[in-house]
Amino acid sequence: MSPSKNFSNFSKNVLGGELQPCSLDPKTGFYRDGCCETGPNDHGVHVVCAEMTEQFLNYTKAQGNDLSTPRPEYDFPGLKPGDRWCLCASRWQEALDDSVAPRVHLQATHENALKHVTLEDLKRKAIAR
Repeated sequence: MSPSKNFSNFSKNVLGGELQPCSLDPKTGFYRDGCCETGPNDHGVHVVCAEMTEQFLNYTKAQGNDLSTPRPEYDFPGLKPGDRWCLCASRWQEALDDSVAPRVHLQATHENALKHVTLEDLKRKAIAR
């Protein structure tokens, strides 16, 4: 059974605008729709659109969440540096605290990220458009 989502009109990003897609290749998001949407079943709160780095991929693997190894049984190709992915807000904050947080696409980061991280921190790690 796939998770259900319930949106009214459109979701907002951390800047107050319409949430933009994060990545369609690889397809990311809790709902695997390319956006960092969230809902009641998204207990990890996968709302921060980040650009992967080798440093972050090694860090998260050491924390027990291997994002770089392909997992065909989950249709997961494995991530490489440069890929965009919807990260758990708490994991991004941990990485920031440990000085390894990847850069963020603000327009594709869901407003619910602000319940876990500050806009100031996100802006400091933002990728210029």
